[in-house]
Amino acid sequence: MSPAMGGANKSLVRARLAIHHPPSGSSRTMGGRIGEVEFQFNPHQMELSRSASWHAQRAVGFDRGAQQEFSGAEPASLSVEVFLDASATPGSPRVRRQVEKLLSCCEVDPQSLPTNRPSPPWVRFSWGGFSTVQFTAYVESVNTTYSLFSPTGEPLRATCRLSLREIPTPTKGQNPTSGTLRTQRVHRVVAGDSLPSLAWREYGAATRWRAIAEANDIDDPMRLRPGTELLLPMADDIRRGGSPA
Repeated sequence: MSPAMGGANKSLVRARLAIHHPPSGSSRTMGGRIGEVEFQFNPHQMELSRSASWHAQRAVGFDRGAQQEFSGAEPASLSVEVFLDASATPGSPRVRRQVEKLLSCCEVDPQSLPTNRPSPPWVRFSWGGFSTVQFTAYVESVNTTYSLFSPTGEPLRATCRLSLREIPTPTKGQNPTSGTLRTQRVHRVVAGDSLPSLAWREYGAATRWRAIAEANDIDDPMRLRPGTELLLPMADDIRRGGSPA
């Protein structure tokens, strides 16, 4: 790979699926993060669907059928493919572990078993500023096709087809216009980085670190792993959203 290509990859915004514990009790806010599946290759296509529900009210005063009444919007559904490849490192268990992580999204989260409402993990798909596909969901199905194996049987290549179903939850309006912060750029964390130092560098105010934390679903702002890619929201959106100066 040429240096120019490597530099371009560092600024590439990758799609990712954040996996969280389900809410506890009657809360509709998902719990802490369990893990994340970062797409090695961004999707080349996705299928997003949403529908409205209408109910027919019988009436004799209409000569072309009954009058329709809107009864609500149906949850959105998203179908997307995840391509995983570890052929360059034949001994790596990366593909197997990523697939197992996806499959676990269809199993009951052990942490939810003591509650009155056991549930699989909740997830949030995100891809930079593509806010239309960013919603809280559960995984309806995971269909995996393995296409390459090592001599020992370790899977080295797989394609996973995910089907996500939206979970309606109250959302916090961060941006008065769209409800979502737009991404300005991506920063790759290096040793010594902190959210306040990034906020100071990007926005001139260390107190705006919360906007970066919310944009990246960071639960513990004191733990930034070197190499992690952070989405940095646009400064204009943060000011309109009322983040502290």
